[in-house]
Amino acid sequence: MLLKSCCIYSVGVLSLLFLITGISLVLNNVFPHLLQSVVKKEVVLKNGTEAFEAWENPPAPIYMQFYFFNLTNPLEVLDGERPAVVEIGPYTYREYRPMEQVNFQDNGTKVTAVNTKTYIFQRNMSRGPESDLIRTVNVPALTVMERFKDEPFFDSLISSYMKSTDEGLFTTRTVGELLWGYEDALLRAIQTVKPDLDDVFGLFYKTNASNDGEYMFFTGQQNYKDFARVDTWNGESSLNWWTSDECNMINGTNGASFHPVITKTEKLYMFSSDLCRSLYALYEEDVTVKGIHGYRFAPPSEVFANMTVNPANAGFCVPAGNCLGSGVLNVSGCKQGAPIIMSSPHFYQADEKFVEDIFGMKPNKEEHETTIDIDPLTGIILQAAKRIQVNVYVEKIPSFSQTGNVRTMVLPVVYLNESVVIDDESVMKLKVIAVEQNVVVNIPFMLIGAGIILGGIFMFLMCRQKIPESTAAERQPLLSS
Repeated sequence: MLLKSCCIYSVGVLSLLFLITGISLVLNNVFPHLLQSVVKKEVVLKNGTEAFEAWENPPAPIYMQFYFFNLTNPLEVLDGERPAVVEIGPYTYREYRPMEQVNFQDNGTKVTAVNTKTYIFQRNMSRGPESDLIRTVNVPALTVMERFKDEPFFDSLISSYMKSTDEGLFTTRTVGELLWGYEDALLRAIQTVKPDLDDVFGLFYKTNASNDGEYMFFTGQQNYKDFARVDTWNGESSLNWWTSDECNMINGTNGASFHPVITKTEKLYMFSSDLCRSLYALYEEDVTVKGIHGYRFAPPSEVFANMTVNPANAGFCVPAGNCLGSGVLNVSGCKQGAPIIMSSPHFYQADEKFVEDIFGMKPNKEEHETTIDIDPLTGIILQAAKRIQVNVYVEKIPSFSQTGNVRTMVLPVVYLNESVVIDDESVMKLKVIAVEQNVVVNIPFMLIGAGIILGGIFMFLMCRQKIPESTAAERQPLLSS
């Protein structure tokens, strides 16, 4: 009888222990924190780790798509009318971007590398061949006119040469020439007096099978939030194109990797050499990619807002105080003086005037927003789309009749969509991690469940023990009578 009572009370004690332990673990998030600690230690740029292999040679296929804006009314534009453009594309390239010349430094806390990018044309994923013709603004001619417009001798000489060669404000070139470069007659002629001037022009000239310079990254060995964060670019820890220290800062990763254990409240910083600046993205919504749950981050409109909306952006107005408006960025200072203006495709999130200036602009969130979908535990990119538009600042230049009576405007030339979706092998690895995560996170709830079951058993046994005792007490008076 004593042994039976001990067993019953032992069940009750175990029930209480399981309940108290389970509830304590849930309230203190012990197992989620333990899992995060393990991931933080494993996601490091170090030889032999999966994180390093994925960083060095991304397993998921990356595609670069180009959409051109074909100008349909060049003569009317020279007479001062609004430009009308038609979007033509995509012209799709498979992008390969391995990290090369990898060299670890400072006891493994930093690593240097160059990110060589190669683009291979994919005809089956494109609207047409690279030989398709596009009519657009003559960027080399406009750059030359802007550069020499205040030099009376040179401007008249250049204007005369342009008339003799029938060189105008607009040109018709193939997709391949506009992207990767062509020898320009005007640049070649000016090269005789300006030897430092390159006579080849292309919007992405010298970027195929090339890199944008040497990066030094933090490996994340000392702090998980420093994983793949850029320390220096081309030996410099800051930029010199902008007019404030804040705008010249190099912040975040290069946009291809992010630290593990990401929360919905943090800013994800990135440095983009294409945009010549750093920017950040904020949490937007939960998403599911190939069955994997993730967080979607996107740059808010404040990132490219005018200084009146976001005073921190005052440094991006070049020259100082010369602001074009929200949603556009003058990058001529880092593009060899070419009047290049960057924006989101179709001037998405830009001032309405830029959309109204060009007939054919149809901005929408789904097609034109830059987005990054991330697995919050590992920091692995599930899906991403970087969307940037290349525009040219056009204005009438009195000393060059080639500009006619053209309006002052920001004229779109091409926009790119650099996209990636996680590969199936990486999906399987993440699904295994997700299962392990669910098991570990649910251990406290399993303990609580076991405690409840044991509590039920304890109550049942206690009731069963008391029933025979009460029955026996009722029978004794009957026997005595």
